[in-house]
Amino acid sequence: MSLLHYETQEEVDDAARGEELTKGSSHLVWASIAAVVVVSAAIAAYFIAGEKPPVATGEIVQVWAHPRHVQTSGLDANGEAKASEHFDQVLVIAQVKLHNQSSHPIVLHNISTDVTLEDGVHSSYAATKGGYESIFIVYPELADLHGKYLPTELALDPGQTAEGNIISAFRMTKEQWDARKGLSFTLGLRYQPSLVLAPHTAVIEK
Repeated sequence: MSLLHYETQEEVDDAARGEELTKGSSHLVWASIAAVVVVSAAIAAYFIAGEKPPVATGEIVQVWAHPRHVQTSGLDANGEAKASEHFDQVLVIAQVKLHNQSSHPIVLHNISTDVTLEDGVHSSYAATKGGYESIFIVYPELADLHGKYLPTELALDPGQTAEGNIISAFRMTKEQWDARKGLSFTLGLRYQPSLVLAPHTAVIEK
């Protein structure tokens, strides 16, 4: 075969068609990439637009713990004798702040304190107002923590903030409390996801 090669018209036509096919494939690739980018941007915009900030924010301003050994009086509510009980208890007092940042009222319907121990999470609902007040009568050494009570059930208007103290009680030893792996507070909101808050300051022992 000669080093000089003359292409026939048929060969020229085939080469031209191949070049056109290659160009067409390239255009399809770029069009596909553009379509993927457009669809991805549309999906991202949809989810970003659909994301809403939580209806409420909050803060655990401070937490105090009061470990104690309890011995019951040996009398029931009617003054009748009953077996005296001995057990360890930790009272947890927290200053809580709750803010409604939505455009409609929200309703708080319970608050719990959650302590994570080696065997799992132990939860205790915050005391009612009567229980809260009685704690400071029974334990006068806690009088300096007798701040404004935060109701465990209340409604907040848009932009309103509520702040006050709560008390929860746990049957556990001081050693168990000191060995805890976590501490948080769950604020239950009616018809809304619960708000879970963790303290950002050290717990003060009383």
